[in-house]
Amino acid sequence: MSDYKKIKNKYLDKLNSNLKIEELNNIKTELFGKNGLISNSFKNLGQLKPDERKKHASDLNSIKEELQDKINAKFQQIEAEEINSKLKDEKIDITLPERDISQGKIHPVSQVIDEISSIFSEIGFSVEEGPDVENENYNFTALNTPENHPARDMHDTFYLDNDKKTLLRTHTSPVQVRTMLKGKPPFKIIAPGRTYRSDSDQTHSPMFHQVEGLYIDKDITMGHLKGCLNYFIKSFFEVDKIKMRFRPSHFPFTEPSAEVDIGYEMKDGKIIIGEGDKWLEILGCGMVHPNVLKNVNVNSDKYQGYAFGIGIDRLGMLKYGINDLRAFFETDYRWLNHFGFDPLDVPSNYRGLSR
Repeated sequence: MSDYKKIKNKYLDKLNSNLKIEELNNIKTELFGKNGLISNSFKNLGQLKPDERKKHASDLNSIKEELQDKINAKFQQIEAEEINSKLKDEKIDITLPERDISQGKIHPVSQVIDEISSIFSEIGFSVEEGPDVENENYNFTALNTPENHPARDMHDTFYLDNDKKTLLRTHTSPVQVRTMLKGKPPFKIIAPGRTYRSDSDQTHSPMFHQVEGLYIDKDITMGHLKGCLNYFIKSFFEVDKIKMRFRPSHFPFTEPSAEVDIGYEMKDGKIIIGEGDKWLEILGCGMVHPNVLKNVNVNSDKYQGYAFGIGIDRLGMLKYGINDLRAFFETDYRWLNHFGFDPLDVPSNYRGLSR
């Protein structure tokens, strides 16, 4: 029997026994490693005569293929046995109780912004956004706010430089200016977002949220403004009718200007919107001042329109019975768990956000 066949038979016997994966790897190295038996046998073929070399090479290749096939089959066998062993021993008890899942809540501010945006989108308004850090031109001057206006005072405005040229926006009206400067009328937009003023008490916060509305076109009147706000208030508070009045006021960027009051009454300690003889102020509005249109290159002889500003946080407080504005920003999980909204529990008046 040749040495090749002795090698083959010896290792076939080993491969037919019960082996672990480490032992199988050792056998593979002994045969086909750098100095393995089969590897060295191929190296020694160069010392044989040509006619002998051909015969030995053929026998050696045959033995090599047989042993390699056997080793590969053994690897597959061992892996299959390990998998079957794990399936048998590592069982999952499906009767165990499930792990607790902590689901987040939608913040009331986010909820109210989505509700407002969806309502106005139904009547053709698109949503625009702008930066929180503004320059005084967009925030004041372009909106017809004079140099000596109290809103420019350091007590109200967070300025970011000594020259009072850069500031945290005090309202989202600069978004209206930016929108009109980059486009041509008609404009029909709302601009929800964060705003900042130096004020803090139960109904005021240094940071709060507003939504500004703007509609510029030909032949727009106060009647259109009243109809728009009437539709919004009824939709937002989910009432069939609303008592609403315009009370004369003054804003630099609108003329005429008005505060909007809605009727309400108290029942069992709760505010009922749409009923009663009491009045509650909820927003400011008016017809856009011609100077504002001039500042954004809109012909005031051809176009006119209305604008309004609504406090998002205060609307949320009224609708959902929240009595302290500061709690919106205190990141108290207990408060959010109570007043927050389940992402899957959609309010009855929620239409879906269109932007």
